[in-house]
Amino acid sequence: MATSDQLLVVIDPVARHSDGESVRIAKDVLSAGAETKVCLPDGPREFARALDRRGSRRPVVVGDDRSLLRAVTLLHRRRELGTTRLSFVPVGAALCLARSLGVPTGAVAAARTVLDGAERRLDLLVDDSDGVVLGDLRIPSVTSEPSRCDGAAVGEEVVQGRPWLRMRQTLVRTLAPRPPKPASPPERPARLRVEVDGVTLVNLDQPVAGVSVIPGDPGVAEVEVRPVSVGAEAAPLSAVGRRVTVSGADFRYRADSVVGGPVRTRTWVVREAAWGLTLPG
Repeated sequence: MATSDQLLVVIDPVARHSDGESVRIAKDVLSAGAETKVCLPDGPREFARALDRRGSRRPVVVGDDRSLLRAVTLLHRRRELGTTRLSFVPVGAALCLARSLGVPTGAVAAARTVLDGAERRLDLLVDDSDGVVLGDLRIPSVTSEPSRCDGAAVGEEVVQGRPWLRMRQTLVRTLAPRPPKPASPPERPARLRVEVDGVTLVNLDQPVAGVSVIPGDPGVAEVEVRPVSVGAEAAPLSAVGRRVTVSGADFRYRADSVVGGPVRTRTWVVREAAWGLTLPG
């Protein structure tokens, strides 16, 4: 049997618990079409160990978007991403990234793609802390932090060792009307400097409502900044480039499904055709 037909199937624990039937179907289809070794890691550490010990087998990740992102990040940081053909069977609730990359989300179709599909080289957005972005990068407005209230914690300490008091507290909570759901904390505009390939797109004197970076043509990303409008609605500012630097007051960002920061500056660089994913031919 050819080396390319030997698969290491790494099944994320979240997928096993959330949709065991889809996992079983994917395993059956893969096992019928190739020599497979199945790994059932219980957490991130065992997940990483399974990839490290794959040998000549082609890795197949079964799980949601986060499991794919985890695999790409591990391979990137081990400098093995460029020489590894990765396959993915999406299983779970969070599959937006899988859809945007063109991976079928049905267990049978995805498993058949692993067996019969072709490798497609995709761009990767890499930041200066060695983090990666497979899809979208977004920087939202700054959310004001609500004030902390430690009363509940103090109450829990008081009732420790007093079952009768805990029972009374539980009864009061049950009978008391539910308090209204607190409103979402207000957002305020962010003040950021956004540079694309060394050219300033927006500076600190212009408050912005958000920044987005999405894949563009091969080797570049599309950057859009939404300025805060005063009176008439302000038109978005856009640019295309390979290197994006954002700086200013502490800000958080969402890279795919992962929130990063706060940081005061971060640079992302597009690496063209940096990784390979099996997609329908």
